[in-house]
Amino acid sequence: MAHLKIAFLQLLPAGSVEGNIRRGIDALGRAAAMGADIALFPEMWSIGYDILNRPPEIWTAQASSFESFTGAFRAAAARLNMAVAVTFLEKWQGGPRNTLALFDRHGGTKLIYAKVHTCDFSAERALTPGDSFPVTELDTCKGPIKVGAMICYDREFPESARILMLKGAELILVPNACPMEINRLAQLRARAYENMLAIATCNYPAGVPDCNGRSTLFDGVAYMPDMPDSRDTCVMMAEEGEGIYTADLDMDMLRSYRAAEVHGNAYRRPEMYSLITDAGISPPFVRPDRRG
Repeated sequence: MAHLKIAFLQLLPAGSVEGNIRRGIDALGRAAAMGADIALFPEMWSIGYDILNRPPEIWTAQASSFESFTGAFRAAAARLNMAVAVTFLEKWQGGPRNTLALFDRHGGTKLIYAKVHTCDFSAERALTPGDSFPVTELDTCKGPIKVGAMICYDREFPESARILMLKGAELILVPNACPMEINRLAQLRARAYENMLAIATCNYPAGVPDCNGRSTLFDGVAYMPDMPDSRDTCVMMAEEGEGIYTADLDMDMLRSYRAAEVHGNAYRRPEMYSLITDAGISPPFVRPDRRG
């Protein structure tokens, strides 16, 4: 499989759902002209993640149905022969969802993922959390690849990436809307390293409140036979400003590494991990105001 080119659409929002559709479609055309196989938007692109310091009844009213928002992006994917991962505030019974939709290069719907770990300590308490971590086989111009997704705060939980790895994911797409500082970047690096998979994260640029660009691709390949020391798994880190950034993912190298190295699922002992999923045990550090 040749190198897979991923486009990170690190864009400033337009200020309206209709404006973000137009700006997003224009950016997809530019990404395709750059040779991208997959284009990834930042978190909740439909409204530019404009939910902070606003009454929930105002921003939740901006939720879009799946078809009304994604139709233009589905058509663009087919027209441009490029997979598209677009994000939006999705209308949902009981409160909207923070959703990513992945369309393949034929315009087919391959994956719908709603953020599982919503930020219930803040504005996202008004959202309906997702209930699964799906993985799909995505047809690209460079061949098939198994893809899953996390959204922003999901990366704080090692279980998110672990489940996606166990379901066969080779690439995790991560729409984001927060400052990408050393610790959050370290989380992404660790999730890629410990699961032997690639993680592509697209953030909003500086100029969007509480964001600073620095979209990244970590390929998860820490060691090579011809290298005496470990290698930097960061393939690309974007600047803080607005732009369309691209990075090439060497899938042949990643697959060879996964077949030979000791991380991921190679030497796990799941019989020792029951505490993680035992709902009857109350571990420390549980906030009393968490979602019930």
